[in-house]
Amino acid sequence: MATAASWPFGIALTSWNYMWRTTPIKRMEEIGSTRHDSPPPLPSGMETEIQRPEDGVGPLFHRRYVIRIQGSGLSAGEPMTRLRADLNAVVPTEFARFLKVRGGDGPLSIGDEYVVRMPGPWDGPVRVVEVTEVSLRLATLEGHLEAGQIEFRSDGDREHLVFSIESWARSADRLSNLLYHQLRMAKETQLHMWISVLERVGRLANGTRNGPLRIETRRIEAEEGAHVLGHPEARSALDALHSRALNFDLGQLEHFTPDNGWEVDDYCRSLPPERPGSPVGNGSWERARRLIQDYEFADPAIVRAVYHPDRPLEQRDMLLELRFWGLRFSVGVRVAGVHDDTRTVAGRQVRVWGWSYLTLQGHLEMGQMDYEVWKWMDTGEVEFRIHRVSRPAAIRNPLVRLGFRFFGRRKQIEFARHACDRMEALTAAALAGTPGRSPVPRVADALSVEPASGEMEPRLG
Repeated sequence: MATAASWPFGIALTSWNYMWRTTPIKRMEEIGSTRHDSPPPLPSGMETEIQRPEDGVGPLFHRRYVIRIQGSGLSAGEPMTRLRADLNAVVPTEFARFLKVRGGDGPLSIGDEYVVRMPGPWDGPVRVVEVTEVSLRLATLEGHLEAGQIEFRSDGDREHLVFSIESWARSADRLSNLLYHQLRMAKETQLHMWISVLERVGRLANGTRNGPLRIETRRIEAEEGAHVLGHPEARSALDALHSRALNFDLGQLEHFTPDNGWEVDDYCRSLPPERPGSPVGNGSWERARRLIQDYEFADPAIVRAVYHPDRPLEQRDMLLELRFWGLRFSVGVRVAGVHDDTRTVAGRQVRVWGWSYLTLQGHLEMGQMDYEVWKWMDTGEVEFRIHRVSRPAAIRNPLVRLGFRFFGRRKQIEFARHACDRMEALTAAALAGTPGRSPVPRVADALSVEPASGEMEPRLG
């Protein structure tokens, strides 16, 4: 509450300072390229919870903010020594403040985590991923408005000191992209903050600014089809899931009950029946099994999945793109197991095939989803079933957290109902001999697998 109460004052003061700024600035904008403007690789062991540029949306911006200082008398390493002792020494604290939330009480070191607190509901969590004598580099964590890295560097000598801030980032989600790229609100706010930092470094160095501040921007447009597995960004984001852990304790699954705050849902939809007995070749049960295996039941207007179709189902990580009112959220899940067995339920035999997935770090929810196709051996009835155990995850972005609080449950129910509708329609269409493609449009994937018809068809769940 105290933080929220300070927002109006902070925003007003920041806006006033921005409007009356008189510092000479030279701004340059160019078209960039992925080859020359990608961020440096993350050090090993630093990948957990990091928001990489490939996790974001919209254009990638590679920026450098530079001040040249003459006659300061400081070596290149001295400004960085001051920053390692206190990042807030050069930050306009009426506008932003670095608060350490993980790490020791001493100077900044690798692995420390901070929250950059700013006016408005957009605090930015970051982690220190590299520290040298003349530089330090931060990476954004889940919940930050941006996905990427930023580096502070000091070069030169006591007569000609050059201090730069270099960033490689995309908007973390569609809302951030709207504020930054379309409305330019966040862009100008960010510009004001880093210019203020450069000015304070100049005063800290006790020298004379040599020429205008330089702001260099290289922009790399987001390519169409970035969600497709053949696209480098999608492949990189998918492969990055391998190092992510689950976002909940699987050992406590038996305690995930409504009494403990978990949502437990079960859905069942009847599919076209078969004759009694074991599943019929290319019958309703078998067709439904294939659809479930390839995640075809998911409505692409709500969820799209990227995965390696050439890998066994039980070895898959899946990158899910959640869609809501034009916004996109990329989250990861891991297939937990595949089962195929005959059970006795209420004295009746039923053949069950299915698989489940578990949510990974960065997902908006935590829990498990089970998808199964049942065939009752005595009557030939075939059913599609969904079992879900879930609850909201710890969402750092307050805007996303608020939106999920109001709309998350509704979207959960909508997804399950649409999945049941699609399974019924797709299974009926497959049995009717509809060739080639499913009756609901799908996104094309660059990696192909061979469908039942024998025709090579692009596939994406």
